[in-house]
Amino acid sequence: MSEAYLALGVTVIALNLTAGVTGGLAWRADRVSIAFWYLLRTAQVATLVFVLAETVIYIGGARAEDDLHYLYAALPVVASVLAEAMRGASASQELGETDFATLAPDRQQTVALAIVRRETGVMTVASFVVAFLIWRAIDTTAGMF
Repeated sequence: MSEAYLALGVTVIALNLTAGVTGGLAWRADRVSIAFWYLLRTAQVATLVFVLAETVIYIGGARAEDDLHYLYAALPVVASVLAEAMRGASASQELGETDFATLAPDRQQTVALAIVRRETGVMTVASFVVAFLIWRAIDTTAGMF
């Protein structure tokens, strides 16, 4: 296996796990974590770089023996997009039919924190899923290099 490919994969896994643990701790403590969002976005960019590298390797002619490898390599993007869609729906789920602007300031803060907590939970789970998928992609590279 190419050392660069393995190093990139392990980096992506580590970033996603770090984001997941940070988000999980913030979610459990019911607090906002700005660090989590920076870690998450960094992990997402690294994941995209991994998938692009995988695409370049494939176009270059290298093929894994197990076709599941390509599913594991592509699914992190799908998982991230689905998680972002679910995160985007968090506000409407929390608010329902309520007009946020009409709420009292203390109620607005409570609702906003509930939305951020829900978003953190969704994206935390996505980070762990992506880490697992990248690990499986690396694990199924037999024959590629």
